[in-house]
Amino acid sequence: MESVTQSDFREALARWPSGVTVVTAMHEGRPVGMTAASFSSLSLDPPLVLVCVAGSAQSHDGLVGAAGFAVHILGAAQAEMSADFARAGTDKFGAYESEAGPFEVPLLPFGVARLICAAHAAHEGGDHTILIGRVVSTELAGTDPLLYCNRTYGRLSPSV
Repeated sequence: MESVTQSDFREALARWPSGVTVVTAMHEGRPVGMTAASFSSLSLDPPLVLVCVAGSAQSHDGLVGAAGFAVHILGAAQAEMSADFARAGTDKFGAYESEAGPFEVPLLPFGVARLICAAHAAHEGGDHTILIGRVVSTELAGTDPLLYCNRTYGRLSPSV
């Protein structure tokens, strides 16, 4: 059976609303980070999450090779941070205060939650690497999440 075209696949996936995260790590003395919508919980016991990192991403080797990483679940007011960390070739950390966390991971301001993860495993998945982290700590905040759907940012509406 033939596969769909990349264009058709992208268009279909664009209709899937998701939360937005920024994933950061320290690798060989320099901070690396990227915006990731492909993030999910994987296991409760042990507590595992996964992030899919494009093999072509500038931050790929740094994230996959780091001892640990942070997943910043962004709040509704953080669309600019998401856009900044989605761009290639820019100083992603220059506009944001950060502090070093476990594994020397750069910790950025977060809107909803932050998970600190020890590197657990990495698996090939097509043109991406599935990066699995064991969650070693969490922090929570009380803001609405940033959502992404149809190539635009949004937020939750009050229930009717």
